[in-house]
Amino acid sequence: MNAPFQIRSAALKEPFAAYVCDDAAADVLHPVVTELGWSNEAVHKGGMRAAVHALSVSASPNILFVDMSESADPLNDINALAEVCEPGTVVIAAGTVNDVRLYRDLVASGIQDYLLKPFSADQIRDAFSHALMVVSGPRHSETVVERAHLMCAVIGVRGGIGASTLASSCAWLFGERHGRTTALLDLDIHFGTGALALDLEPGRGLTDAIENPGRIDGLFLERAMVKANPRLAVLSAEAPITAPLANDGSAFFQLQEEIRGAFECTVIDLPRHVLIQYPHLLQDVHTILVVADLTLASTRDTIRILSCLRSTAPHARVIVIANRVPAGGQSEISRADFETSIERKVDLCLTFDPKTAMQAAKLGKPLADVAKGAKLGQQLLEVAGLLIASAEAATLPAASANRSLLSRLLDLKAMLPRKTAKDAKF
Repeated sequence: MNAPFQIRSAALKEPFAAYVCDDAAADVLHPVVTELGWSNEAVHKGGMRAAVHALSVSASPNILFVDMSESADPLNDINALAEVCEPGTVVIAAGTVNDVRLYRDLVASGIQDYLLKPFSADQIRDAFSHALMVVSGPRHSETVVERAHLMCAVIGVRGGIGASTLASSCAWLFGERHGRTTALLDLDIHFGTGALALDLEPGRGLTDAIENPGRIDGLFLERAMVKANPRLAVLSAEAPITAPLANDGSAFFQLQEEIRGAFECTVIDLPRHVLIQYPHLLQDVHTILVVADLTLASTRDTIRILSCLRSTAPHARVIVIANRVPAGGQSEISRADFETSIERKVDLCLTFDPKTAMQAAKLGKPLADVAKGAKLGQQLLEVAGLLIASAEAATLPAASANRSLLSRLLDLKAMLPRKTAKDAKF
């Protein structure tokens, strides 16, 4: 996640500064500061308020110790400190609140460590030793090659067609198979299954965002999203159906902006009614996955949605998936008739596998995970690969955009492991 205090060059900075609230804290700091060769004049009185005031008019040190024992709202005060603190500063905080949630929130916001008062000289030494290692250690972040953010939307042309299942599987595969940090944003506020499909409690993050859009920032996102694994986080809701939420779509748009800065991929589970109400949510989407089945009603609604997308998101690549196609090919209408009606080809057909789907629901795992080794599992992997390749094509600079999408898909296919009879896994 994006933390306000990032490690950069330590050159041309003061090595240390501290802002404490009482003499007892200063007395513990002074001998340790002397041992490390720093000046005792760098230990100031005033706590958090003095730190924010001083750093707003002067350069930040390499290591900053700040006493939060007089802060009525520690998280809000830390955000205020982040506004004036330069990147590259390692921040150690101290306070009197013994709360593991506060500790986690402070660490998530970028704090290196949090010490409970009264602290000892040994605790201070340990904290400063770790801080010095961070300041002088290798800057891994400087060598990381950043990849363009990929944003995909999944739209089911009818309810119960499997779009949410497909969205959760693709989000999981982006992390597991493509090594990308991914956010699954489920915009079905009252009946979303994004968290349920992964055996998670959705929490109140999404409903809080809708009720208070002004609170949405990086720290809010960190606290609101539920982690399914180290590379996948979910923002979903189960809002009370007796209390409709007043929503003009601004919260959804702000969430997209924050997610873009914190993750490499976004998968938006976009219900039809949300698409109709807030078409502007598609303005930054690279690829739209339209999920249908081979029925008459689905054919009608696919035609209408494709027409809508041509006007609301002409920049996005649209991929049409026929889901739950019977193995024997005996569907309500044929694939050929479906394609003739919608006036375009179906990109992929997914086999109907109710046994595997039932097992995934019982285990609380993504369908792509449970379907490993099955035909459906390979098809889901192809869907995720198609989304990645299509979105990458949309985000590549013009110099490299001359490569066709087909060539990228061929490269992707070459990267996929081959199944054998002995080891029928991905």
